[in-house]
Amino acid sequence: MKKLLTLAVLTSVAFAAEGYKVLSKIKIGGTGGWDYLTVDNANRRVYASHGTAVEVIDPDAGKVVGSIKDLHGVHGIAIAPELNRGFISNGQSNSVTVFDLKTLAKLGEPATGKNPDAICYDPKSKRVYTMNHSGNDATAIDAKTNEVISTFQIGLAPEFCAVDGAGKIYVNLETSNEIVEIDAAKAAVARRAQLAPCEGPTGLSIDVKGKKLFPVCGNKVMGVVDITSFKVVASPAIGAGTDGGGFDPGPGLAFSANGGDGTLSIVKLVNGKYETVDTVPTERGARTMAVDEKTHRVYLLAAERGPAPEGKKQGPVIADSFHILVVGK
Repeated sequence: MKKLLTLAVLTSVAFAAEGYKVLSKIKIGGTGGWDYLTVDNANRRVYASHGTAVEVIDPDAGKVVGSIKDLHGVHGIAIAPELNRGFISNGQSNSVTVFDLKTLAKLGEPATGKNPDAICYDPKSKRVYTMNHSGNDATAIDAKTNEVISTFQIGLAPEFCAVDGAGKIYVNLETSNEIVEIDAAKAAVARRAQLAPCEGPTGLSIDVKGKKLFPVCGNKVMGVVDITSFKVVASPAIGAGTDGGGFDPGPGLAFSANGGDGTLSIVKLVNGKYETVDTVPTERGARTMAVDEKTHRVYLLAAERGPAPEGKKQGPVIADSFHILVVGK
């Protein structure tokens, strides 16, 4: 009996809430929609897409410290700290804006395939890759020279990407429910796999040490993909309307930003199985996110909304209400 009671106590502790909650909001304001955001830990900056601009935020001071303007439908931001360069995907102009991390000055605008969405930097090859959602392809760019190396087919509707730091880039294919592995040095697809039961994968994160990928999917499932076998090994439940995920290697937590129901799902390995261990209330529409590995906080983009009109699920965005939600302990 004592052993059974001990097991019950340990199980309840393992599945207890992780203690995350909304700690604060960082006001950005202005108008326009948003997509991805990126944490630059080397320079302690957060870069947030905002329509025709990228807002630059000091997360420690909790304020906006700069802006990169006159862009063209921003989707994602990638950072190459060792090169002192950042890269912004412009979905409307089929291009990448290159900028200086210290001065925020623009350094060039190489062309890409059609409607570049996610963007990732591979430190081994020193190449930037855009995932061109409408073109069903990817564009490889030399991060040091801005030279376009090639654009090559990868599959239907590429979404978010993640890098392992050793020359491999992973990309979700939203329409075909697949994940592909790109060899960054060769600018070519090396492997692909189906993500069932995950459907409509969008956000993607990676546990480099544990060799796992975490695609978040439109049917309220987070896939757990073993990189070695390239197979789905778990599919814990998440909230609705996700478009972004993240992984924090410190506590070993995978996250899903669920804009449809205004929650943040937290998944971790418990007794050898990946389980959803917490669901944190956030805000409706907070569907993209980034993890701050230094502070172990999660940043989500959101805006306040007015009353929902009859027959609609949500109301219009209130002017000048754009902000970052800061979630942590």
